[in-house]
Amino acid sequence: MTENEKPLDQAAEDELKGVPEHLRGDADETDGTAEALDALRRDLDAAKQEVLYAQAETQNVRRRLEREKDEARAYAATGFARDILSVADNLSRAIDAIPQGLRDDDTMKGLVIGLEATQRELEKVFAANGITRIAAVGLPLDPNQHQAMLEVPSADHEPGTVVSEMQAGWMIKDRLLRAAMVAVAKKPD
Repeated sequence: MTENEKPLDQAAEDELKGVPEHLRGDADETDGTAEALDALRRDLDAAKQEVLYAQAETQNVRRRLEREKDEARAYAATGFARDILSVADNLSRAIDAIPQGLRDDDTMKGLVIGLEATQRELEKVFAANGITRIAAVGLPLDPNQHQAMLEVPSADHEPGTVVSEMQAGWMIKDRLLRAAMVAVAKKPD
């Protein structure tokens, strides 16, 4: 008898050799096989879904870590920038305190020019690192950027408008580095 001439029972038995035992059954038990196949399909779908969730979670973690790394790089100088602001304030106060008579004096002119050049260089370094001064005078009070230190009666300004700045405020990129200390207008008594 040749391979093609095998009895039907033998041919069916040969086809079932690679099939697991729990999936085997009599040829009449197609319902059991169909149920087992459905169960395997559900298991496969569930496994595929779990893999997709795991891949999505991995992608989310990767994005979050990348964002945190970028933020760490962008805001790494925050502590140093806060510390150096007092130096900038003192330099600004020193320049503002120089009377006009000394500015015009030939012996002091070089010192004044040097101090002003240092201030410009410091501002340039601030700008290169994303550190910008907060605008205050003439604007409405913004509690996210301004710290009202006192109220000044004023008929010339709308109530809630910043009339003077006692200490400059600064931002580093889009974050507040230091709030501006300001005086705010109020209605006169």
